[in-house]
Amino acid sequence: MTRHLDTRAVYVISVAAELSGVHPQTLRIYERKGLLEPGRTSGGSRRFSEADLKQLARIQELTQAGLNLEGVKRVLALEAEVAKLQQSIDQLQIAARRDIEATHRQYRREIVPLGQSPVPFNRGASTGRR
Repeated sequence: MTRHLDTRAVYVISVAAELSGVHPQTLRIYERKGLLEPGRTSGGSRRFSEADLKQLARIQELTQAGLNLEGVKRVLALEAEVAKLQQSIDQLQIAARRDIEATHRQYRREIVPLGQSPVPFNRGASTGRR
């Protein structure tokens, strides 16, 4: 539920600019460069979400660290790819654990207690000793 609220586009450009401490024109530039993708009303007005504001904060962090907008775009793309790959890894780990547990359960069904074994194991029998 929080995810939905995080992506709900509610802020007009002037409010988003004020909340983030940048000029509205800067938001337009970031959108034009592909760094932000605000929602649009049926009339075409931009609406920004909490997720957009978080993205904007990350953009500001990277530009203050000295990156130009192309560098920021590349870093954001790489961070998105890392997040996607991490999600895949997490899903694969869950599937692997599930498969391992299923295999272990199968082994438990195949193990026969010594008392029920058709031929008792005798260590000395193979060496000729009793």
